[in-house]
Amino acid sequence: MNAQSMLNSENHIQAFRRRRGIKSALLRWLCYIAIAITVGSLLTIVAYICINGIPHISWNLLFGAYSADNPSMGFAIVSTLELAALSILIAGPLGVGCAIYLCEYARRKSPLVSAIRLATETLSGIPSIIYGLFGALFFGTALGLGYSVICGVLTISIMVLPTIIRTSEEAILSVNDMYREGSLALGAGKLRTIMHVVLPSAMKGIISSFILATGRIVGETAALLFTMGSVAQMPANLLSSSRTLAVHMYINTRDGGMTGRETAFASGVVLLILVVGINLFASWMERRAGKINEN
Repeated sequence: MNAQSMLNSENHIQAFRRRRGIKSALLRWLCYIAIAITVGSLLTIVAYICINGIPHISWNLLFGAYSADNPSMGFAIVSTLELAALSILIAGPLGVGCAIYLCEYARRKSPLVSAIRLATETLSGIPSIIYGLFGALFFGTALGLGYSVICGVLTISIMVLPTIIRTSEEAILSVNDMYREGSLALGAGKLRTIMHVVLPSAMKGIISSFILATGRIVGETAALLFTMGSVAQMPANLLSSSRTLAVHMYINTRDGGMTGRETAFASGVVLLILVVGINLFASWMERRAGKINEN
């Protein structure tokens, strides 16, 4: 009887192991399929844009004078870089400062913190065209900025602020509390601990928030059509109108016919190169911040 019970138990264990092995193999293959679909879709999109866009890229298209026959994009590249840099300069310190307050100064379960987090999560889900409408009515009309670079910068800064706050907050919360306690035990104050211990440790996550925000900035169109305008010219100053590469692509695709589509694909290639370059630079900064933190 005991031998029979042991045999039955052994059979149950083997059956359980077989079922678990089948489930593990099925889950592993589902993961492989998901990875293949994701990577394949990304490579297909990039290859399609490059195949249709690279043959139409020329020096005249990149840096020539804009005209109906030559819809060059040099001014759009400058406008995109200017918009991204100014928006990050405004939204970056505000977002990181808000994240520091939420993590280091405010009580973590206070109603104020819950309200701020609810507000940031709500703002991150609002369609960009709503931000554009607000920017056009408030910055453009009420403040008299009109269609201008600064109007677009202020609107985009508000739009990417929730992304920077939430990502920076998670990066700061991931810092081990032992670092804070050790710094305070050695006599450092709260501010010194934050500036020299917490922020260097969370710098990788903070830079990641800037990368996410930059990706949304360079790809934005709806909000900028309401605030920055779509004039095909080099921005003379912050109060002049211009268009970014994404807006340039949209307008060429809408109004340019077959030539406009070719120009739009070429603009897409340039935009891809621009985004990859920004991400590589941010990754280099992230690695450099990690080395400085280790030292």
